[in-house]
Amino acid sequence: MKVLVLGGSGGMGRFTSRAISSFEDISLITIADLNAKAAKEFADSFENNKIIGIGLDVLDKETLKSVLADHDVVLNLTGPFFKFAYPILEAALEENCHYLDICDDWEPTEKMFMLNKLAEEKNKTAIIGLGASPGITNFLALKAMSKLDEVKKVYTGWDISSAEPEEESSQSGVNAAMIHGIEQMVGKVKVFIDNQFQMVRPLKRVEINYPELGDYKVSIFGHPEAITFPHHYPEISESLNLMHGDDASFRLIFKILRFFIEVKILPKNTAAKIMEWLEKRDPNTSKNFVNELPGVYGLAQGIKNGTRTNVAVSFDNTDDMLEKMSMGEATGYPLACGLKMLLEGKLNKFGVLAPEASGIDPDIFFQELSSFLGYEDNLKTIVTQKSYS
Repeated sequence: MKVLVLGGSGGMGRFTSRAISSFEDISLITIADLNAKAAKEFADSFENNKIIGIGLDVLDKETLKSVLADHDVVLNLTGPFFKFAYPILEAALEENCHYLDICDDWEPTEKMFMLNKLAEEKNKTAIIGLGASPGITNFLALKAMSKLDEVKKVYTGWDISSAEPEEESSQSGVNAAMIHGIEQMVGKVKVFIDNQFQMVRPLKRVEINYPELGDYKVSIFGHPEAITFPHHYPEISESLNLMHGDDASFRLIFKILRFFIEVKILPKNTAAKIMEWLEKRDPNTSKNFVNELPGVYGLAQGIKNGTRTNVAVSFDNTDDMLEKMSMGEATGYPLACGLKMLLEGKLNKFGVLAPEASGIDPDIFFQELSSFLGYEDNLKTIVTQKSYS
C-alpha cells in the first residue's frame, strides 16, 4: 500500500512518519510538505528507498489530486485545519484514497461530515480527528459511555499546560498550533446543550463533577468532540470539549487579544505571534496553575442500574505519561495507530467518521499507542464513577 503523508516533515508529521516507517505492508511513503527542501532532507534521513520527500502546495488542487492518484491512503497533518481539511478530504475521496487526519477544528469537521455519502459510495474510510484532542479523548469518553446503561452527557477534557508546540518543524513563520488556538478563542464555537447545537463564547466557564475529585471550574474550547458525539450519538443531550490548566491571567491575556482581534485592530496572525512569543518567554507560566484534574479524560453522565451516575476515564499514569510524551507524540502517534489498524483490515466501516464511530476498540487502541510510546506495560485506563440518589 502507498501512503501519502501531508505535512509529514512538520512538527506533528515527523512523529507519524517515523512511526509508520517500519510498517511492512507499506510499499511507498511519500512525505509531502510546502517546504520541499525540508521534506526531501527529512525523507533522506531514513535511508530507506521506500520513503521519498516532495514539495507540494495542498491549495493547488490539480497537483494535489495528481499526487493522490498514485497513493492508496493519505494522512493529513497539514494545519491549520479550518483552512486545509475539507478540500484535502474532498480531493482524497475523488481520487479513491482512504483518509485519516488530526483535525482539531469544529468548523471543517462539520463540513467534512457532508462528504460522508461520497466516502460510502467510494467504499473509503475517512477518520477525522485522530490525534490527542480530538482522538485520545474520544476513546476515553467512549469507554466511559460504555459503563452506562443510558448516556445523557459527554465531556472530553485536556490540560492546556501540557500542550507545548514542537520546536522541530519544517515551517517558518507563525506556528499552526498557535493560529488554531487563536481561531478557536475568537467569535463563537459550536457546542451541544439542551438537545440542540448552540453557539457560545469560547473560554466560557462551566462546572463539572469529576467522580472522586469533586466539582471543578473548566473552560469551553472549540475542539470538535463537542459536535462529533451528538452527530454519531443523537440520544445524548449535551456534549462539550473542556480545557483546564488555564489560570485567570492566561484567560485575561486571551480575552484582551480577542477584543483587539474582534475590533479589527489586531490581525489573528499577529495575535498568534504574540502568544508564541509569550510561550517561549515563559513556557512554564500555565504550569504554575494547580489543578487535580487528569491531563486528558473522558466523562460521561447518565443512568446505571436506574441511578444517575457519572463515569470518568483517564490514564492511571497520566502525570508520568504527560511528562514523557511530547505534543508531537500525543498527536502524531494516534494517527499512526489508525493507519496500522487500517492496514491490518481492522477498520471496515466506510464513510466520514469521528474516532468514537470508527469501530476502533478503545482498549486495543491504547495497546497500540503503548507500543509506539515504548511502554513496557500497556497504557492502563482508570475508571471512576459516582452514583447519585
